[in-house]
Amino acid sequence: MNIYVIGIGLIGGSIALDSKALYPQTKIFGIDSNEDHIKQAIALGVVDEGAVFEDLAKADFVIVSVPVDVAIVLLPKILDIIPDTAIVFDVGSTKTPICEAVVNHPKRRNFIATHPIAGTEFSGPSAAITGLFQGKTNIICEVEKTAFKLQEKALWLFNAMGMRIRYMDAKSHDKHIAYVSHLSHISSFMLGKTVINKEKDEQDIFDMAGSGFESTVRLAKSSPAMWTPIFKQNKKQVVKTLEEYIANLSKFKELLENEDYDAIYSEMESVNKIKEILNGMKK
Repeated sequence: MNIYVIGIGLIGGSIALDSKALYPQTKIFGIDSNEDHIKQAIALGVVDEGAVFEDLAKADFVIVSVPVDVAIVLLPKILDIIPDTAIVFDVGSTKTPICEAVVNHPKRRNFIATHPIAGTEFSGPSAAITGLFQGKTNIICEVEKTAFKLQEKALWLFNAMGMRIRYMDAKSHDKHIAYVSHLSHISSFMLGKTVINKEKDEQDIFDMAGSGFESTVRLAKSSPAMWTPIFKQNKKQVVKTLEEYIANLSKFKELLENEDYDAIYSEMESVNKIKEILNGMKK
């Protein structure tokens, strides 16, 4: 197989590593606007060699792993070039704008919209990890618009990588992911900002930061170049989740101001059941 990875970062690079591990005869080509990423990916063994868009005419698989605002521009151009036997999939965290970008393309049947729920806060070719997707959920949207034989081709790869498949319409995906991913990143970024602003006056604050702070603010290390377009594309749903989150924060603040500690205890106790939910996810 010829696999082309467009955007050689954490997700695209990790898919490349898994593909090479599973199928050693596969040839992995990298396309990236950053030439240093290509050189680094080759040196690290993430891809075999660099390529250009015209080479997609020889592709079996094309993985589009670029910021979502770039993906909606590139996808129609990619579909213009690929052969009829190739399957193209993106890995973006928003799905409605991406699906809309190719809805009327003559080769829409060659595209499958996916979102592997996996990753770390790191980026670039050096962030790629073998086995990143083992046991992770991969959301597939509008699967009925992809040719069945090409669906099989993509699912064959996803299953070999150990992914669990979940089907969902694009709008539902964007609504749900706003709560469990997009809001989490905003919370982490703003917590980091709050502490950094305070640190200007109180250097000792970081001496007191423990593992709880580190794990909560971990996502603030994520790439703004990736996350700003995500917030832009999913603005409506993100704003709604922020309104609900801010309302909960305001209520907690009000309880604290009123010294209603029984209510604070009850609020936290009611959320403790999230342990059962998370344990169920792990199983």
